[in-house]
Amino acid sequence: MNIVIIGGGIAGLSFALYLHQRGIAARVYESAPEIHEIGVGITLLPHAMREYAALGVDKALAAVGIENLDSCFFNRFGQLIYKEPRGRHGGNAFPEISLHRGRLQRVLLDAVRDRLGPDAVRTGHHCTHVDQDADGVEVGFTDPRSDARLGSVRADLAIACDGINSAVRSQFYPDEVLAFGGINTWRGVTRRAPILSGRSYMRVGSIRTGKLVIYPIIDDRERDGTQVINWVAEIEGDRPTRNDWNKPGRLQDFFHIYRDWRFDWLDVAEMIENAETILEYPMVDRDPVESWVFGRVALMGDAAHPMYPRGSNGSAQAVIDARTLADCLVAHDDAPAALAAYQDTRLPATNKVVLANRANPPDIINIRVEELVGDQPFDDLDAYISQDELRALSEQYKDIAGFSAADLQAGEDGNS
Repeated sequence: MNIVIIGGGIAGLSFALYLHQRGIAARVYESAPEIHEIGVGITLLPHAMREYAALGVDKALAAVGIENLDSCFFNRFGQLIYKEPRGRHGGNAFPEISLHRGRLQRVLLDAVRDRLGPDAVRTGHHCTHVDQDADGVEVGFTDPRSDARLGSVRADLAIACDGINSAVRSQFYPDEVLAFGGINTWRGVTRRAPILSGRSYMRVGSIRTGKLVIYPIIDDRERDGTQVINWVAEIEGDRPTRNDWNKPGRLQDFFHIYRDWRFDWLDVAEMIENAETILEYPMVDRDPVESWVFGRVALMGDAAHPMYPRGSNGSAQAVIDARTLADCLVAHDDAPAALAAYQDTRLPATNKVVLANRANPPDIINIRVEELVGDQPFDDLDAYISQDELRALSEQYKDIAGFSAADLQAGEDGNS
């Protein structure tokens, strides 16, 4: 069997590694002319790190990231609402790692080229269409820099890992549009002294009055006492206008929300003003669909189930997709039957996560407290909601997303 993987991101590179483990030939075709370490931060939850341990890249990822100690929830006045240990510190067998997205992609890319060969990833190949017959598929490509045709490649299967704006998905869902719920985001990185433990993942405020997600992604404390801090500002707007992925973020578009956020543990305004980079993004996803499989073509990762970037779960779901399909291809002699089994396993599970990220995300804790207390500081939070109730809200999301303690134990035992 020979497989064409369309897209050299997290899903595509992880899938190539899983196929190689199982003795299945594949080549990755990436639209970008070169793969650079671009982007900002990403967090790999324990169920993602379980997969990367199986691929033998977990130590390389840990070496370029930061192992999170705890997750902390604050209101917009800097008061601690809820705190819980994370990863191995919370009793899991696997850590929770935060790192630069580009470093994650680099570790995966190096592993693919090392194991599959230097030509296993072909850059500068933009997929334009996929055609198929009873015996195989033909994938057409152009050069993204010149639009010149690069011909086509024939294989047994084509797996689209080309992201939320997937060219392959649009071929089968031509009238589909991105779903925008009115939340815009700005992402930045700031070099500064460590915050709290130096290994804390922080959610501050809510999308209704201004929210920040803050966590470190590069640790240079031994060199100069600093870390690179990743932060994400989110706000629910009253206009249907969404941010643009393709232009830098402007401080004046959102800073007014945070200019007075100065806590005894962090000067938020100073952190934002001192950012090295600011990018703007809309918070978008796509409505769940009934099928990811079309004959000998299948969708994976964000091409299959793009979700709101809440809960740090998109990367985990992508690599679980990759492992599941690789296993199905080994278990079934008939390739279309393998694709059908993959869809039956993964589509219902990821649809739940997509919908949970819209309606019941991890920061439901912040939203719930703001509803109960009002947009004001509290004297005694237990008078409004107990820590046990807040813990239950946290566990509810873990159950849906697949990284509860029971889920991780099942995976460790080989049952997921």
